[in-house]
Amino acid sequence: MIEMGPSKERIIAYDFARALAIFGMIIVNYKLAMQTEHDAAAWLQSIAGMFEGRASALFVVLAGIGVTLMTSNTRKSMSKELIHQCRNSLCRRAAFLFVAGPALLGIGWNADILHYYAVFMLAAAVLVTASDKTLLCLFAIVLVTSQVCLLVFDYSKGWESSFKAYTDLWTPEGFARNLVFNGFHPVFPWLGFFLFGMWLGRKRWPDKANRSKLLLISLFGLVFLEILSYLLSIWSSAVLDDEATRYFFGTKPMPPNMLYVLSGISSAVFAIAICSSIVEHYKDALLTRAVIHTGQLSLSHYIGHIVIGLGILETAGYLENGKLSFSMAYGTVYFIIAIVFSYWWRKGMKRGPIESIMRKLC
Repeated sequence: MIEMGPSKERIIAYDFARALAIFGMIIVNYKLAMQTEHDAAAWLQSIAGMFEGRASALFVVLAGIGVTLMTSNTRKSMSKELIHQCRNSLCRRAAFLFVAGPALLGIGWNADILHYYAVFMLAAAVLVTASDKTLLCLFAIVLVTSQVCLLVFDYSKGWESSFKAYTDLWTPEGFARNLVFNGFHPVFPWLGFFLFGMWLGRKRWPDKANRSKLLLISLFGLVFLEILSYLLSIWSSAVLDDEATRYFFGTKPMPPNMLYVLSGISSAVFAIAICSSIVEHYKDALLTRAVIHTGQLSLSHYIGHIVIGLGILETAGYLENGKLSFSMAYGTVYFIIAIVFSYWWRKGMKRGPIESIMRKLC
């Protein structure tokens, strides 16, 4: 039986949660790439819809947590030399991601998240030694600024009518607008998820002593925000049309309004608490260890599910098949293969293939 302290258990619980985030992103991304129909069975649409904006929100929150854990010794020491080294490392990671992300954009993957991550890493480099209060204040500023931008600016600018292609992405203005305001994971408000993750990583809330309380609070927050979204949509329907009510009061990721961000954080915290409980009770199980390894190779799997997973479909001429059932089945099978690969790879290697390259360069 494996014995581990609460800190180690907490870290591998984050890896487990990261794997589930990857699974959700695979389901959502394959659904998007295959341009699935909207007349599939209602239960299937409901399952697929559960992951929209939630998996990626969990992924970004976990990224913030990961940066905090990675820089914790530096922050505690307050050594100028260590802080400089840490910031330099984060900037190098940002540069790597800012190359990898546009490379995916260049091969036609419009929903890339890595180039947004590059900005998050730059923010982390600046905020390595920031206080908890500073992180929360910046989170609030990002949240409010994002909501104001949705009120002031045209969210649809740059998008074609179906919101599947960004027409001026490769112009300086279009790229900046997509990156900061109305892309798939724009800095405003997605930086808020990252900042919250940095703050959460400094806490011991997912530990056993606090887990039940964390589960209840996050579940209450999620249910409350979804009910609030529904009621606001109903009450405003007398003066706003359906599109406007979804724009202001929906909890879907596009547009990412305030209710969506808060709901996404609630679901992310709930998922982390659940994963912490699973790891505590089943950490010795083969499947649990394999899923943990999958989370540790998350960058490799993110790039792989686009380049390999979608590449296979495009080669076979089946990429835009339009069937939700197929996209979900294909995504599930791909994730199972990813789990098997991760378990096999980690038997002989400490890091994933892309993670190893990034570490050597950064």
